[in-house]
Amino acid sequence: MGKVLVIGAGGVGTVVVNKMAQNPDVFTEIVLASRTKSKCDAIAEDVKARYNVNVLTAQVDADDVTDLVKASL
Repeated sequence: MGKVLVIGAGGVGTVVVNKMAQNPDVFTEIVLASRTKSKCDAIAEDVKARYNVNVLTAQVDADDVTDLVKASL
């Protein structure tokens, strides 16, 4: 149904992505982006193992609007 971009791979971002993964009918595409892509990748791997849901990851600078737009496409 919907695509969502989560910015930040800290504690809150981790919880948010896990909760969204539990509702795949609502959140059909999840993109997790942060300054450190390796943190996003680790969260995505965990979500895949727990819920069998793919989470796309990206490295972004949250102050750069162009980066954010690219990550959301």
